[in-house]
Amino acid sequence: MAGVDILATVMNGANAAFLADLYARWAENPDSVDPSFQELFAALNDEARSVLTDASGASWAPRPRGGFGEPPEPKKPAAKGAAEADPEATRRAVLDSIRALMLIRSYRVRGHLMAQLDPLGLQKIKLHPELDPKSYGFADEDMDRPIFLDMVLGKEAASLREILAICRASYCGPIGVEFMHIQDPEQKSWIQRRIEGAPWLTAFDTNAKRQILQQLTEAEGFESFCAKKYATTKRFGLEGGETTINAVQTVIEVCAAKGVKEIAIGMAHRGRLNTLVNVVKKPFTQVFSEFRGSSTTPDDVQGSGDVKYHLGTSTDLEISGQMVHLSLQPNPSHLEAVDPVVMGKVRARQDMAGDTVGRRSVMGILLHGDAAFAGQGLVYETMAMSQLIGYRTGGTVHIITNNQIGFTTVPAHAYSGLYCTDIAKAIQAPILHVNGDDPEAVVFCARMCAEFRMQFGADIVLDIVCYRRHGHNETDEPAFTQPIMYARIREMQTTRTLYAERLAKEGSVPAEESKAINDAFWGQLDDAFQAAQSFKPNKADWLEGHWSGLKPAGSDAEEKDEPTAIPLETLREVGAALARVPADFNANPKIIRQLEAKKQAIETGEGIDWSTGEALAFGTLLLDGHRVRLSGEDVQRGTFSQRHSVLTDQVTQADYVPLNNIREGQTRFEAFNSLLSEMGVLGFDYGYSLADPNTLVLWEAQFGDFANGAQVIIDQFIASGETKWLRMSGLVMLLPHGYEGQGPEHSSARYERYLQLCAERNMRVGNITTPANYFHALRRQLRANYRKPLILMTPKSLLRHKLAVSKLEDFGPGTAFRLVLPETDELVAPSEVKRVVLCSGKVYYDLLAERRDKGVKDVALIRLEQLHPFPRISLARTLTPYTNAEVIWCQEEPENMGGWTFVDRRIEKVLGALDIKAKRPVYVGREEAASPATGLAKIHAAQQEALVRKALGL
Repeated sequence: MAGVDILATVMNGANAAFLADLYARWAENPDSVDPSFQELFAALNDEARSVLTDASGASWAPRPRGGFGEPPEPKKPAAKGAAEADPEATRRAVLDSIRALMLIRSYRVRGHLMAQLDPLGLQKIKLHPELDPKSYGFADEDMDRPIFLDMVLGKEAASLREILAICRASYCGPIGVEFMHIQDPEQKSWIQRRIEGAPWLTAFDTNAKRQILQQLTEAEGFESFCAKKYATTKRFGLEGGETTINAVQTVIEVCAAKGVKEIAIGMAHRGRLNTLVNVVKKPFTQVFSEFRGSSTTPDDVQGSGDVKYHLGTSTDLEISGQMVHLSLQPNPSHLEAVDPVVMGKVRARQDMAGDTVGRRSVMGILLHGDAAFAGQGLVYETMAMSQLIGYRTGGTVHIITNNQIGFTTVPAHAYSGLYCTDIAKAIQAPILHVNGDDPEAVVFCARMCAEFRMQFGADIVLDIVCYRRHGHNETDEPAFTQPIMYARIREMQTTRTLYAERLAKEGSVPAEESKAINDAFWGQLDDAFQAAQSFKPNKADWLEGHWSGLKPAGSDAEEKDEPTAIPLETLREVGAALARVPADFNANPKIIRQLEAKKQAIETGEGIDWSTGEALAFGTLLLDGHRVRLSGEDVQRGTFSQRHSVLTDQVTQADYVPLNNIREGQTRFEAFNSLLSEMGVLGFDYGYSLADPNTLVLWEAQFGDFANGAQVIIDQFIASGETKWLRMSGLVMLLPHGYEGQGPEHSSARYERYLQLCAERNMRVGNITTPANYFHALRRQLRANYRKPLILMTPKSLLRHKLAVSKLEDFGPGTAFRLVLPETDELVAPSEVKRVVLCSGKVYYDLLAERRDKGVKDVALIRLEQLHPFPRISLARTLTPYTNAEVIWCQEEPENMGGWTFVDRRIEKVLGALDIKAKRPVYVGREEAASPATGLAKIHAAQQEALVRKALGL
């Protein structure tokens, strides 16, 4: 009965529940528990197993499916000669093993709590009870007694003193690891093998140490040189966190050696200049020229530019024996806004390279600040996308330059968790915390991050705990709010100084060699500084590579037709594919009826609705060789059950995509239902459009006003990215819009906000009324020899409106996108028309129905299909015949919303240049309001009727 007696001591209270639960899981699947417990349970004898099996039958224990079955054969006996051993000695030996394994596991789980992470030494580290041997029944006299471990920690047996030394060196030194939250046993085992035994202590030879010193010299030297030459200029330097550069360079080198061909980097402003010159190799001469206030682009390139610590660049470098394309994305001061943009760009490059399975050939590195990583919800949105089908990129390496402060806010006020990195646990990403003043530990962790990404295709986080030598910027006074921290920082020697002294002491790099490395680099900086006095950029890189052949957009006055028409036989070919479903595919009967209606419309050439017009645009672009990517919440079906671009078998749940089955050799259509995110997904799709100008990329909001949640991406990237950073995008935003009595949150896409952002032909904004014009607008995105974002107010009720249809011939030869749609009914002669009503979007059909119902013949209806760039030439041509009419602007939206404040003066300018009676437009619509719409259907109907009648003069 020795086995029962042995476990009786520990099989009580929480220990009993813990061990029995683990044993039940191990017996069903040995790989489901920690390797240390696999080894313990395999070594127990039958009597001991029976104790655990009985305990697992308690009400609080999980029951395995189908019984335990035969447990694996024991790997080794619990102790040599156990059958002949004294029962008390056997009991003590097994109890020691169990307690020691529980202690070891606690160090794997909580060792990071005692890690020496703070280079300032201000963090007070206390012994956590679960890391104290006494919590497991060990006493001082037990420190040197051999304990059987069965090769856990690489030891057959070890004393408690040795166990603690290994655990503390592995988990409580300059590296703290959080990985036990990961559910994948392979990932946990992989990390454990690379951490235990503190291999970073012996991982670097003299050449590797010299390289680390060289990189540190360049990182620190650049900041020191800039501080000397540009003392009063903001640069958001990296001082105190220079090992970030070592980390980034290491990740790039390791991944390049493993086959990565392109790396996109995203970061905020702190350390950006250092990353530009020391990682992406932007010439020092060019950066110093920008410090002097010189232009960042050639004189013949238009654009407003941006401050130097927001700019990006790209280059091709030979790294680890192969050419690698490196790019640092431009980013505004909206710290984490660039995160999804980088991920979208990486995804696009992978798709372009055909790397759609492993997704290892292109990768992203995101650099974060500690306060932003914890505080910005976009970080979670980006990480939440990391393993989703339509957004995965094969893993991102996240590097946090942890200054232990956010502007003036200390961690206690910045996040509720223990670490700024806690959010990464939501996606089971491993987290490595490392002391930033230990360059070798930093480089070791960076190598590990790169290898993990390449092995598992998953995100990993490196948290470099360092400090910020100056304030928020170089002219700030941080001691106002953090006197103790900055008193300590003033005493600190730089990281390079400390490392150089360490290398000299150990004999790796003598002090004179270290000084020579530093002097040589400063000489290089001096030469670049002198050359900067006469430096002028000779080219801009924005229309090279994949963007070759595209040109800047023309002047605001240009209104040329793009070649968007398609032969009728091609349209019929696409239309036939839309209605074609495999014989063995069990489509929903309601959808079959919709497909039949599409087929009939194409065959007769009449009654083509909005979603069919959209599908024709997608299909013809696919046949032209362009891929199409549609992304957003519920886009496959469509919010209003109108699209059904992906059909679902009602029996097997299998998918069928008609647009991917038009003909052999066509390109691919992809529609991805996104996570419930606007800012993250819009940023991702914007990034995708930056990388691939030959794919039509569309993001659709579930309702137009949901784009509110993505306003930073709209303001900082979509509206101004080209003029600030010379980066074109052809992204399409589809925003359902229209007043149908659904209340304030589902009426307006707030298109006044987009119009307010419009200038310099930065983007197109339209409120289109016909399927054919929608078709041409989409095709125009790729047929033009430039790229512009397209913001469309898309319909809701018009999706099935009997009048909102087009003929097949409207898509065919001789047709194009029409900026302005003139009157279509037969009225009195233009000179006898008393009133011209200008409008845009759905309200046109309300006006048209009322006019026909009342038999009005002297009021013309003209539609502005595109509001920006404003179609002044087309509008002037359309208005010229109406010499005696007054001009009305009619909209559904309140007067302070919609298009009125944008079009008012522009219409007036057009009228002023014409020889007609009207000189100013008159507003008709809802009165000014704080809320976009009423929530009461009765009031909505009354308002709508009133504005329609008033516009028509009834």
